[in-house]
Amino acid sequence: MAFVFNKESVLYVQRRSPVEEFAWHTTEDLSKRMGSEHMKFEVRSLDPGLYSYPYHFHRNAEELFIVLSGKATLRTPEGLQEIGEGDTVFFGLGPEGAHQLYNHTDEPCVYLDIRTDRGMDICEYPDSNKVNILPGQHVFRWPDEADYYEGERNVKEIWDNLKNTPDTSSQS
Repeated sequence: MAFVFNKESVLYVQRRSPVEEFAWHTTEDLSKRMGSEHMKFEVRSLDPGLYSYPYHFHRNAEELFIVLSGKATLRTPEGLQEIGEGDTVFFGLGPEGAHQLYNHTDEPCVYLDIRTDRGMDICEYPDSNKVNILPGQHVFRWPDEADYYEGERNVKEIWDNLKNTPDTSSQS
């Protein structure tokens, strides 16, 4: 089944963060409404003087912006560049796909944000050294990295305790 949406048929909701520079208008999750299984998409509008999400990249989601109207400054690992109506920008996986928008103009910048949805994603924020496990929004500060086996040295003790604990799962 085909679904058609256009600027007259989408409803925007303003999203604000605790940091006033991050705010945008976004449509409801169009992908859910249209029954998409492997793709997420919304139309977003970035007001003048505001930034999109914090500078970030994805480990398990590719992303594509199509600018429908207006202009914005795009930040990537290569630096800053202006994008505008008709431009399409692809962001691949990993640090090379890092991105952020800033609306440096006096008019809203409206763009279609399309990204793959493979169930779980890890989003990293180079400016603030954070990692976000999505879709649950579990945010951790980097580099609080641990060795894979850290805290695992008492495995025999854990198993011994389990063997000495009465099994109540089969009791009614």
